[in-house]
Amino acid sequence: MDRIDLFRIFTRVVECASFTRAADQLGMPRSSVSAAVVDLERRLGTRLLHRTTRKVGVTEDGAAFYQRCLRLIADVEETERLFEPSAQPSGKLRIDVPGRIGRLIIAPALPVFLARYPAIDIHLGATDRMVDLVEENVDCVLRVGPLTASGLIARSIGELTLINVASPDYLARRGVPRVPADLEGHAVVHYASPSSGRIETWDYVDDGEVQSLAMSGRVTVNNAEAYIACCLAGLGLIQIPAYDVRHHLEAGELVEVMPGHRAPPLPMTLLYPHRQHLSRRLQVFADWLATLLKDCVRQ
Repeated sequence: MDRIDLFRIFTRVVECASFTRAADQLGMPRSSVSAAVVDLERRLGTRLLHRTTRKVGVTEDGAAFYQRCLRLIADVEETERLFEPSAQPSGKLRIDVPGRIGRLIIAPALPVFLARYPAIDIHLGATDRMVDLVEENVDCVLRVGPLTASGLIARSIGELTLINVASPDYLARRGVPRVPADLEGHAVVHYASPSSGRIETWDYVDDGEVQSLAMSGRVTVNNAEAYIACCLAGLGLIQIPAYDVRHHLEAGELVEVMPGHRAPPLPMTLLYPHRQHLSRRLQVFADWLATLLKDCVRQ
């Protein structure tokens, strides 16, 4: 029995939580299924499953190996169909994106992607933390902002326009700033990076140069939801991606100020592990995502 067959048997046992049910689904004797898993554990040198008389559970090593097996099986099956006349990209993709981009842009558009590629399944993570692709078995992540060295393949897919906004109530109390010199006496809602805790500065571009101001403010947050909520509550000015507050601007709940002195745009980058050949499912998803984001964040 070759290794890919062992992987298929192991994943079916994990999904059924039973050697007997897995054997029934695979059309194999139960003893052959059990022997296959034992053989796989011997080859790997670790226990993959907890066995009791009533239930089969996965160990920590087994859980990690299960996720790798799913990707390997999908890659093999896609490769086997590579030269079929009507071959379609297939398999599961594990994606992680910033929370609000996932909720506001990607999730609403996913039905279009899934209809176009009916053999691809998506596991979408929407979080603002720094996901480790290798450790967490993620196929690709979308990062916003400057990158640090990571050894990953990076694909630029556009920029996020940043704008300065405040609530009408705040502006009625404090006045409308029109140039950076008017910001004296104004307050901001501070944003602290979820990963580093560093408080972002108030930036703007002047004659092609990026300038930074030290602004006062009594509230500091570490996620975009709270950042926008505090601005809506009149607690201060914020700098935010334009797409993020578009409906608040249209509703008159927020107002853009100093449009001629915006912060520099934030780069958007898709990162994925270094591989000689990307799977077709990842290629088509990356192309689709790049087009989607460029259309949705244009301002």
